[in-house]
Amino acid sequence: MKRISALGLDVGKKRMGVAGCDGTGLIATGLTTIYRTSFAEDIKQLQSIIEERKVEILVIGMPYSLDGTVGLQAQQVQKFANKIAKILQLPVEYVDERLTSVEAEAQLKNNKQFSTRDKGAIDRRAAAIILQQWLDMRRMKKMKDEKDKR
Repeated sequence: MKRISALGLDVGKKRMGVAGCDGTGLIATGLTTIYRTSFAEDIKQLQSIIEERKVEILVIGMPYSLDGTVGLQAQQVQKFANKIAKILQLPVEYVDERLTSVEAEAQLKNNKQFSTRDKGAIDRRAAAIILQQWLDMRRMKKMKDEKDKR
């Protein structure tokens, strides 16, 4: 199986949760939270992570409205994603991120790792959930394709 190096991003106005995966593409883990100060600084921090992890693709959570439409927040994320993809020269795939922050908070509470003051932990966990969903969808598609070949 080909190694995969993907970076999951939960993009917000103040913070960006960042997650990575193991080389097999099975497990996503929260890596860090980027506290956003400027676009140039966001790029600098992402570039450092991308180089260190030899990232091949960015997986970005798309904050669709609850009715599934692309609202203002989703448009802003798309605009940001298009800019960073061009600068970093990496492909981007989107994952529906509705309610991932709620799920992330619940997981942290269940693991007794939750603090209302540590919003960055929620962002990292949400990024890991986004990336894990993409990894799982990718694996399921591959299994289906192999089954269809038989």
